[in-house]
Amino acid sequence: MVASCQVFLLQPYHTSVTKRLVKTPTLYFLDTGLCAYLTGWASPTTLAAGAMRGAIFETHVVAEILKSWWHHARQPQLHFYRDRDGREVDLLFEADGKLWPVEIKHAATVRREWATPFAALERLKKPIGTGAVVCLTADEVPVAQGLTALPVGTL
Repeated sequence: MVASCQVFLLQPYHTSVTKRLVKTPTLYFLDTGLCAYLTGWASPTTLAAGAMRGAIFETHVVAEILKSWWHHARQPQLHFYRDRDGREVDLLFEADGKLWPVEIKHAATVRREWATPFAALERLKKPIGTGAVVCLTADEVPVAQGLTALPVGTL
């Protein structure tokens, strides 16, 4: 399924310094329609009310980010971060010697606690760029210093 571009395996970010990372990749479908069909969600209404809505929203965002890079004939240095303490950042772009973190939230109301997972990246001892939370907000909203909530439509 990876070879036929139906799924994408997002690899964990790790360095020799961070031995405690969980090293299992995360699987994302690149077609959310196929993903919804395989999970048994037959209509948009059922999906919007279902337990998988957040996971399918995250799948949609990751797929759109990947497609935008691929459209420009570029391969992103894209990872996720998760440690054994349960701290997780959905996406990490590695570019220009920095890590650019992105969280994905299926919510329209921006919350300050969305900034909490980003603190876990300090242990990586690598420069961290401006972070983003892709969500259902209508406009860009500052969440904390160096972190902005972005509408999913900006992808």
